[in-house]
Amino acid sequence: MGKIKAVFNWSGGKDSAHALLRILQTGEYDIVALLTLFDQDSHRSTVHGIPLPLLHAQAEHIGIPLHVIELKPEGNMVNDAESMRLATEHFKPQGVTHFIFGDIALHDVRTYRRQRLAPYGIEVVEPLWDQSSETIMETFLTSGLKSVVVTTMADRLDASAIGRTVDRAFIDALPAGVDPNGENGEYHTFCHAGPIFRTPVPYQLGAPTFKSYEIRLSDGTRQTFSYWNADLTTR
Repeated sequence: MGKIKAVFNWSGGKDSAHALLRILQTGEYDIVALLTLFDQDSHRSTVHGIPLPLLHAQAEHIGIPLHVIELKPEGNMVNDAESMRLATEHFKPQGVTHFIFGDIALHDVRTYRRQRLAPYGIEVVEPLWDQSSETIMETFLTSGLKSVVVTTMADRLDASAIGRTVDRAFIDALPAGVDPNGENGEYHTFCHAGPIFRTPVPYQLGAPTFKSYEIRLSDGTRQTFSYWNADLTTR
């Protein structure tokens, strides 16, 4: 039997790279594309804030085509639903039957993905799923993948974390209550080297910037979230 055709949902960060490494090691899947959501307002990927040229550079250095879906930001769930619809319409005719994600323990997110993709006949694959955050981080640290911090929640990690390499020293220095993998959104990363890359991805970091966003929650209330972001560009 041939390999299973799949799309890999690519954030550009360490968990995404870690999940892709595990999938490639199985030899079970034909990854036809890396799928990334692109924010029309910021001109960067959603959540991680990676510029499009660097996303393309990652894909080129990995050797898998990048497929970008550009969306007007309307909230994560709205964007996720629309992105899944557009992605399935694009990839189903190519024989894709599986979508792969790098989630670790967000049960509501996995349930949502399954519910949205099941009507299209798409199966969700989660290679990092249902392991402790500590176990996942230990595996990452020995994987050879190299990532730097590019976004932090300002009330959890300050600007000094921006640009830090995710290594043993960084993890050991995290404040109490911060998940080692940043699973609660405490920090996000850019992966630039390691076993999935043919050669390292050139990049450079400028001074970090501070920005706040007012988000409307599901109960109708509004809450402000503040972040430190890297000035991440190609070299």
